[in-house]
Amino acid sequence: MTALAFNAFVMNTVSHIQHGLWRHPDAQQADFEDVNVWIELARTLEAGLFDAIFFADVVGVYGPVGGDYTVNAREGLQIPSNDPSVLLSALAVNTEHLGLAFTSSVLQAHPFEFARRASTLDHISKGRVAWNIVTSTMENAARNFGLDRLTAHDERYVWAEEYLEVAFKLWEGSWEDDALRKDRSRGVFSDASRIHRINHVGKRYRVEGPHLPSPSPQRTPLLFQAGSSPAGRASAARNAEAQFISTPNPQTAKELITETRDLAERAGRRRDDIKFFQGFAFVIGSTEAEAKRKEAELDSYLSVDGFLAHSNLGVSQDDGRPLPPETLLKDIETTGGRSHIEWLRKRDPNREPTVGDLGQLVSKRHPRLVGTPEQIADALALWQQAGIDGVNLINWIIPGSYQEFNAHLLPELQRRGLAKREYAPGTLRRKLFGRDRLDERHPGARWRGAFARSFAAE
Repeated sequence: MTALAFNAFVMNTVSHIQHGLWRHPDAQQADFEDVNVWIELARTLEAGLFDAIFFADVVGVYGPVGGDYTVNAREGLQIPSNDPSVLLSALAVNTEHLGLAFTSSVLQAHPFEFARRASTLDHISKGRVAWNIVTSTMENAARNFGLDRLTAHDERYVWAEEYLEVAFKLWEGSWEDDALRKDRSRGVFSDASRIHRINHVGKRYRVEGPHLPSPSPQRTPLLFQAGSSPAGRASAARNAEAQFISTPNPQTAKELITETRDLAERAGRRRDDIKFFQGFAFVIGSTEAEAKRKEAELDSYLSVDGFLAHSNLGVSQDDGRPLPPETLLKDIETTGGRSHIEWLRKRDPNREPTVGDLGQLVSKRHPRLVGTPEQIADALALWQQAGIDGVNLINWIIPGSYQEFNAHLLPELQRRGLAKREYAPGTLRRKLFGRDRLDERHPGARWRGAFARSFAAE
């Protein structure tokens, strides 16, 4: 049996997924501004042989244009929140193997600046950085960066394609492999003839280059992507090396994974060029009854208001007021959160869910595995048979959820061969795929040597 990969799914904020749990007496996420909370968590994750710590992020508040954000602030619902990419530097120097994945939207940073920041982090971490590519679904985020309105859903993925092209040109093509010399005897630090401008001119960006950092261990960070819409799956099939999915059952996961792998083949890639990570929350008990008691205790802290606000679907997109409870989800018009709607509809295909169902449904959007270590391992084996390659482990409390995983579930998973017993050496991409660089089938690889050829021709 092949070992699953495990990421810790977190956010540099108070309340990421399990809204209300920050009130739990053991929850340290209420002190998320304290860097030591994250350093200790990273060390815990490395002790548990986690592949990566995966930071979600947003650059706006949930809700319609000009909407009220009283609930968001009261619940700590991703406000306040801090930039995860800055935090990664501290985690990089306090760990040796743990991958460091962070989310950054094409909306929030110019690709030249972003590519430089990612390369810097990859240098600091010795090749352990991953980028979760997102296009933003928030109206407030669009206005925070000067847009009149959120760009239409599919057009955001067109935008992302150019953004990626600029980044790939900088990471893969600007510097040749032997451009950095560090030759003290000749007084040559780097060879300008092997460092190239990219001279990108596109619909949104004009970038001359060259890339300022020298090639980092991975050059291009490991590429994550989420989103289950047709446009999102097509983008992941072209560009992602790992996709974060949130499906309600193994059969739905199998269908989504098969469709995406089919798309990847049609894009000239191999089916196994993408690894799929399913989101889960675990409740572990020494007996099933104990696990159920722990689940009930955790549920007692959950905030329905927080989940409704997070869904961005339970309020009018005009004024932010709650929608009538009988409103069908399929009738809600929104440019963001479509995967939420589809997930909720697939959860019970025999009826159309309503706004009145949202609080309960959204609070269980990510599948829970509740039971003994043996029962949870059984369930994970079934999900693996459906096609998942790994798990994004959603916490209830930090660091307790991950400490429980290490102490109680990891040994059972290792006994069955579902979890590794030691880290492989090298970069994050080498640990997961056996190589440091993008494979030759990836669209980013076509920029290797492209500007060197142009320079020679000139």
